[in-house]
Amino acid sequence: MNHYRTANAAELIAGLTYPGRGIVIGTTPDGKHAVAAYFITGRSDNSRNRVFEITPEGGVRTKPFDCDKVEDPSLIIYNAVRPAGNSLVVTNGDQTDTVCEGLAADKTFTEALAARRFEPDAPNFTPRISGVLSFEGSFRYEMSILKSIDEDGTDCARYTFSYPSKAGLGHFIRTYEDDGNPLPTFCGEPVRIATENDIDVFTQAVWNALNENNRISLYVRYVSTESGKYEERLINKHQ
Repeated sequence: MNHYRTANAAELIAGLTYPGRGIVIGTTPDGKHAVAAYFITGRSDNSRNRVFEITPEGGVRTKPFDCDKVEDPSLIIYNAVRPAGNSLVVTNGDQTDTVCEGLAADKTFTEALAARRFEPDAPNFTPRISGVLSFEGSFRYEMSILKSIDEDGTDCARYTFSYPSKAGLGHFIRTYEDDGNPLPTFCGEPVRIATENDIDVFTQAVWNALNENNRISLYVRYVSTESGKYEERLINKHQ
């Protein structure tokens, strides 16, 4: 097995019925842009009743598509993407705000997340996955997963992964290995994934690879590592 093989989005995602929520961070093949992508999928009516929207601060949040159908907003409505000084934070829950507040208080990414743990949704105990793109000096990024240490949710295992920028290389982490009951937690380190120079090509590749019945929303941002200016794409199943 070649542990350094880099697969494309279709190879990594297309065979998954229900990956849950996923984050991709990396660098374009030409080395000119940092890549950040976040998607959500859903099985229940409550999970599927969501869309992404751009915030005035230049981030992304989830919101109900139909407010009358919201059952429990606690784990489904949150800021998914937020700028934080010279960083960009991407997560699958309200720990986005925790990380931003921590960075503002001069804490590290890992220190900020020490206050959080996996989601309280037994028996799944959905992991909290997070990423931070740092543009202080050379672009680099970190990714984290906080997950239950056992099937009873007795304690939290914490993993942080740090990466330098490498042209054409990204890393992909998700909440679940695939569908199941209870849902099987993602295992191992973030998976190597190929990026694209063209934001539209990459956006469509990820969206098309997601299961058509379960995909809900996708957000992709390309940030110039030289100027800091960015392009973004947003796709919602519910328009």
